Amino acid sequence: MAFLSDTLSRVKPSPSIAISTKAAQLKAEGKDVIALSAGEPDFDTPQNIKDAAKRAIDAGKTKYTAVDGIPELKAAICRKFKRENGLDYQPNQITVGTGGKQTLYNALMATLNPGDEVIIPAPYWVSYPDMVLLAGGTPMMVSASAATNFKLTPAQLEAAITPKTKWFIFNSPSNPTGAGYTAAEVKGLTDVLMRHPHVWVMSDDMYEHLVFDDFKFATPAEVEPGLYDRTLTCNGVSKAYAMTGWRIGYAAGPAHLIRAMGTIQSQSTSNPSSVAQYAAVEALDGPQDFLGPNRELFQRRRDLVVSMLNQAKGISCPRPEGAFYVYPDISGCIGKTSAGGTRIVDDEAFATALLEETGVAVVFGAAFGLSPNFRVSYATSDEALEEACRRIQSFCAGLR
Repeated sequence: MAFLSDTLSRVKPSPSIAISTKAAQLKAEGKDVIALSAGEPDFDTPQNIKDAAKRAIDAGKTKYTAVDGIPELKAAICRKFKRENGLDYQPNQITVGTGGKQTLYNALMATLNPGDEVIIPAPYWVSYPDMVLLAGGTPMMVSASAATNFKLTPAQLEAAITPKTKWFIFNSPSNPTGAGYTAAEVKGLTDVLMRHPHVWVMSDDMYEHLVFDDFKFATPAEVEPGLYDRTLTCNGVSKAYAMTGWRIGYAAGPAHLIRAMGTIQSQSTSNPSSVAQYAAVEALDGPQDFLGPNRELFQRRRDLVVSMLNQAKGISCPRPEGAFYVYPDISGCIGKTSAGGTRIVDDEAFATALLEETGVAVVFGAAFGLSPNFRVSYATSDEALEEACRRIQSFCAGLR
């Protein structure tokens, strides 16, 4: 009898983490590697946030807390939603987890039964389908192509809804494409959802503050108040506040769902780190003036990467509205052979050969549900990005 659970056969390890791990391993062996695979800002957590954590430690705030968040942080989250999104929530409608991933996972675990379907636009963040499978549901992928800037159309959403649909997972700006939906585009989708009262919305707003040019962020419950009672609005401090390692995510929604999510968390991890929670209070309530300069920095990097990748033979790279990713198409490279002798049969072969022959680590598109593409995270220095893009240009020029 097999020792390991059947559950493991339903899920796979995160491909983006696997590639980052391989890149780190090659680097440790002395190879010249530039990793563009991790979705993590390259600058440090702001000093005022670190200071708040130190004060919490010195004040002895190092004990267990309420399972799903300290009252101070829940209150700060309520203020954030009111201030930035025009959404009114009470503390009993807020949950805090160990990173954004846990809040999504808790919600799916608390709501899905076998046979329940979850609509996931592709390209998607690698963890969405596997979390649905772990929770016993069925992920239903709907492909959004480059022709619509990787955005799902209302007609596609309408066609995907069945009597078994329980959730629609919405992510804007998107990981992996950086595509951001305007308020009008969100309204097109929420109009469809208003006709299907059995479908709930899970809005992953993690990249809310990383938007460029004159793009204005909008979230479903803000655009369509009629969806307020069946929307879980998810966010966290990881990306905008450069707090990936602090592991604080949060969500707001109907009190009965939040209670159920708390029950799941109480029997898995229990409370998030007490010190990280006090740091997150400062992140949300403290000065926000660094967000603008950070946005400008990322926008400059986006423009650099888009420009240089579009100069690579066989690559076409759209210009995204937000996050810190681009998702270039490599149709012009498929079927060719690299200078090192690798046949580029698909985007995974492209990414593998690119890493082995040039030391540039990217994540192949199949991991995100749409090929032939790859994802670049430009959350690293201009110098590293320029050198990586030069290597990609050289690699593509060498394809025969």
